[in-house]
Amino acid sequence: MATTLASPTSLAGRRQTMIDSQLRTVGVIDSDVISAFEAIDREAFVPADFASLAYADAAIEVAPGRWLLEPMALALLLQNARVVPSDRVLVVGAATGYSAAIIGHIAARTLALESDAGMAAVARNAGLDVVEGPLAAGWAAAAPYDLILFEGSIEFVPPALAAQLAPGGRVAAVVRHGSVASAHAGPVLADGRIGGLAFLEVAARPLPGFARPQGFSF
Repeated sequence: MATTLASPTSLAGRRQTMIDSQLRTVGVIDSDVISAFEAIDREAFVPADFASLAYADAAIEVAPGRWLLEPMALALLLQNARVVPSDRVLVVGAATGYSAAIIGHIAARTLALESDAGMAAVARNAGLDVVEGPLAAGWAAAAPYDLILFEGSIEFVPPALAAQLAPGGRVAAVVRHGSVASAHAGPVLADGRIGGLAFLEVAARPLPGFARPQGFSF
């Protein structure tokens, strides 16, 4: 039987183009990460009017002031965080749940934390495990976590969230330093920084509530 290839203009074709042109070209080679991006329909997690742009190399606003991580940034964060099936993962500011769905294709348990009831409902309707509450407080009831991922850029990791990591746990996030933002994955240091070298400069939109407090400095 002949194999039917997805049209490059179909959503399935655009998803494959995203994987080939946005992920593989920046060094995303982890087979579990690639498989997750192949399996999850990103258009299901964006507003209907933006479905045709779901696989574009651009940020998509899913609610006022809230944005999904770009696929390239998300894929590199997961690859560098070395997500494995046994991981327990918390996605902070999960929005409509795309990142949580991607991670859930790899990890044993993925919990999506969202403060907006409307976006939480979208994620829940997609079959994700969702809890609602203040993002900076995390979700201690299900801790500890092997990995905490932030859906948006942050300036530091609050102590309450750092305390919810399991021994040896790590955080994956885009971290802002003034006008520059870079991706990090590693343990949380005592001052709220993420250990390890940056591996990507990226213009991820800020996740509200994670600005560095006045008077706080590294």
